[in-house]
Amino acid sequence: MPVVYILAFFIAFFAWKNSVIHLLASTIQGLFITFDILYIIFGALLLLNFLKHTGAITTIRAGFSGISNDRRVQVILLAWLFGSFIEGSSGFGTPAAIVAPLLVALGFPALAAVMIGMMIQSTPVTFGAVGTPILIGVKGGLENPELLAKLTAAGLSFDQYLRVISAQAAILHGIVGTLIPLFMIMMMTRFFGRNRSWREGLSIAPFALFGGLAFTVPYTLTGIFLGPEFPTLLGALAGLAIVAFAAHKKFLLPEDVWDFAPAPEWPSGWMGTIEIKLDSLAKKSMSLWQAWLPYVLVAFFLVLSRLPQLPLGKYLKAVSIKWANIFDSGITASSQPFYLPGTILAFVVFLTFILYRAKWSDLKKALSESSRVLLGAGFVLIFTVPMVRIYINSGMNSVDIPGMPVAMAKWVAANVGAVWPFFAPFIGALGAFIAGSNTVSNLMFSMFQHSVAESLLISTSLVVALQAVGAAAGNMIAIHNVVAASATVGLLGQEGITLRKTILPTIYYLVCVGLLGLAGIYLL
Repeated sequence: MPVVYILAFFIAFFAWKNSVIHLLASTIQGLFITFDILYIIFGALLLLNFLKHTGAITTIRAGFSGISNDRRVQVILLAWLFGSFIEGSSGFGTPAAIVAPLLVALGFPALAAVMIGMMIQSTPVTFGAVGTPILIGVKGGLENPELLAKLTAAGLSFDQYLRVISAQAAILHGIVGTLIPLFMIMMMTRFFGRNRSWREGLSIAPFALFGGLAFTVPYTLTGIFLGPEFPTLLGALAGLAIVAFAAHKKFLLPEDVWDFAPAPEWPSGWMGTIEIKLDSLAKKSMSLWQAWLPYVLVAFFLVLSRLPQLPLGKYLKAVSIKWANIFDSGITASSQPFYLPGTILAFVVFLTFILYRAKWSDLKKALSESSRVLLGAGFVLIFTVPMVRIYINSGMNSVDIPGMPVAMAKWVAANVGAVWPFFAPFIGALGAFIAGSNTVSNLMFSMFQHSVAESLLISTSLVVALQAVGAAAGNMIAIHNVVAASATVGLLGQEGITLRKTILPTIYYLVCVGLLGLAGIYLL
C-alpha cells in the first residue's frame, strides 16, 4: 500500500496535472477518513476483547451448545446467526476469528470450522461494523463536489442517496443470502461427513431455509426503512430469538441427528494445533442475559442515535472536526467523532465495566489487545485511504482531464457495454479479495462503478449497490480473513484448501447477484 500510494501520487502529478498542494489536501482528507475507520475498529474490538476477558463470550458460547446436538442446527445458530451478529457489531473479519474456535470447542474439525467461518462473511458484511462498508466505504468512495452538485440539482441529499444504495443492497442480499445457511450445511456434510453426502445436508433444508429467512427478512426490511447501520445487527438479533425458539420446539427439524465421525477417524489435515475447550475459557459464572446485555445496549443506543425523529443524533453531530478548503484546494475534510459508532461502542464498554463490576486488569488487557490489532490495520489504512482520495479527486485539475475513475469507466462502457451490471459484483469481489475488506473495496471502486453506470445511462445507485454486495461476497475468499481464521485454530498453511472450497459459494453469490442486477436495470 505505501508503494501504491506513491505510485498514485506520481501518476496524478505527471499524467493528471494535479498540483502538489492538491495531492497533499487529498492525502489529509484521506487521513480524516482513516481516523473514522480506525476509531470504529477500535471500539468494536475493545468491546469484544473486554467481553472475552470477563467471560461473557464464553457464556454466550455455552448457551448455544445446549440447544441442539445436531451439528447442522449448530451451524445455523452459531455460525450463521451469532456470527452475523458479531459481524454487525464488529466486522473486519472478526466473525470467522470468533466462530471458528467456538466450533472447534464444540467438536467440529478445525478445517470445517474455518470454511464455515469464512462463509459467514457474505450476506451480513455490507452492513457489518454498524454499517461501516456503506457509511465509510461507499460514502468515502463517492463523495466529491461534482456528485454533490448533481444530487442537489436533483433535489437529493447525499445521505438520501446512500439510503437508496443501502436499500437496494439489502434487497439483493435478502434474495441471494437466504440460501447461504443451507450452503454451509451441505458443504459441511459433503466435505466433512462420514458419507461425503450433499443429501445429508439437504435433509434439513426446510429448517435451513427458515433460518435463512429469519435473518434476511428483518435484515432487508431494516435496510429499506432504517438505513445502513442496523440490518445485520437487528436481523441477527431477531433471527437468533426466532430460530433458537424453533430449534428448542423442534420445529421443521428432521428426525435424524447428524454428527461427524469420531475424531480419531478424521484425516490429520482436518485438525489444528490448538486445543480449545469451553470450560478452560470461562473465568466466572455469568447469566446468559448478562452476557448478552452489552450487545443489546449497542443496538439500543445506535437505534436511539440514528432515528431522525429523536434529537440525540443531532446533538452528537454538533461536534465536528473540520478542515474546510485545505490549502485553498477546494477539498474539505471533516469528522463527527461523537456520532461515529466507535463512541457508542466505547460508551457501552464503560457501562459494561460498571454493570459487571469488572476488574481493571480485564479492561487493560482488552485495551492492549485492541491497540495491537489497530496498529496493524492502521499501517495499511494510512496509505490506502489517502491513495483512494487522490484517485477520486484527480478530476479536479487545471487541464480539464476526466478523473481516473471516470477515465476507467469510459473505457469499460465502450468495451463492455450494457451487460456491465452482471460484472459489477465481480469487481467488488476482486477488491475484497485483494484488500481483505468490503470497506476498502467500496472506497476503491464505488466512484468507478458510479461513473460506468453514468456513461451507460443506467441506475447509478443500483450499480454501486452491486459493487457493495459483490465486495461482501468477496470476503469469503479474502486472503486476510482466511489467514486470521486459520490462525485462531492452529491451521496455518492450509489456507489454499479453504479457499478452494469457499470459492463455490462465492461464485454462486456473484452470478446470482449479477443476474439480479441485469434484471433490476433492464426488466424492472
